[in-house]
Amino acid sequence: MLSAEIEKEDMKPVCSHLALVMTTLLLLAASGDSDKTMNITAVLGENVTFRCPLTHSTPVEGLYIQKVVPNEDDKFINGFLKGRHISANPDYQHRTEVNEKELSMKMSNISVSDEGLYKCVVFYSALHKMQTTINLQITAKYSIPTIKKDCSKRSDGSAGMSCQLSCSALGGYPLSTVTWAGVNQSETNVNWSSPDNDSKTWTINQTIKLNCDKPINVSCAVGGNVSQTITICEAESFTLRVIAAIAFVLVFVFLLLMFVVVMKCCYRRRQPPEEQLQGFEDVPLADCHSQLQHVTTKP
Repeated sequence: MLSAEIEKEDMKPVCSHLALVMTTLLLLAASGDSDKTMNITAVLGENVTFRCPLTHSTPVEGLYIQKVVPNEDDKFINGFLKGRHISANPDYQHRTEVNEKELSMKMSNISVSDEGLYKCVVFYSALHKMQTTINLQITAKYSIPTIKKDCSKRSDGSAGMSCQLSCSALGGYPLSTVTWAGVNQSETNVNWSSPDNDSKTWTINQTIKLNCDKPINVSCAVGGNVSQTITICEAESFTLRVIAAIAFVLVFVFLLLMFVVVMKCCYRRRQPPEEQLQGFEDVPLADCHSQLQHVTTKP
């Protein structure tokens, strides 16, 4: 009898330990984490919907959407628990809306700061939940690139031209690169980019220098948008100064011809008829002028 009581007392720690192990295993089984990360993309300034996947047929009791903050605790965004009032994070209160039936959350007016990892936690009971990671990526279209050229004769006196081409685009996200069509990457390549202080979007500019001796059609692209096509090293044409000089000479010659024609017409109009000049053959040369003036002024 005594030995049985002693044996019973010795079994109490073992039972307690087994109960603790079983409880831990039950909690681990009840809480599940999905290793798969869902990727979603949102356009800057527009809306995006976080959709939490359903993995069980059990009725859902609640939903939490949290943002993963490096070196800090997860930041609660919005969610619901049946039978309880859950207030959204003040920073997202006017930008988020939860749909309990679809287990989703709509976020509006997306900004670059919204980019990152989120956790979607679905509660089936107090001890049973499923967690999914969602990676939100932000994108914004760049403007149509602007392409410019500045060409001149080579400084070493060789044939052909030396051209500097620049390509720029703004308002895009994430940071992109410039790609050229029609030319190989040159020896000299200058890049610069800068983010907007408010929107965090990028402005990109790239300048390249190259030598060419025949006409080449060139364009550039940034973030999928392509610039207009321009031609470099085209056949030399008259400069504006030469064209202006030629135009001046032509106008001068035209005016000179007009002057000659007008003077000739005036001379013919003033010349007296032949019959009025009859009888002047014997007039002394000294009186010719006065007689001719008398004839021309006679009505």
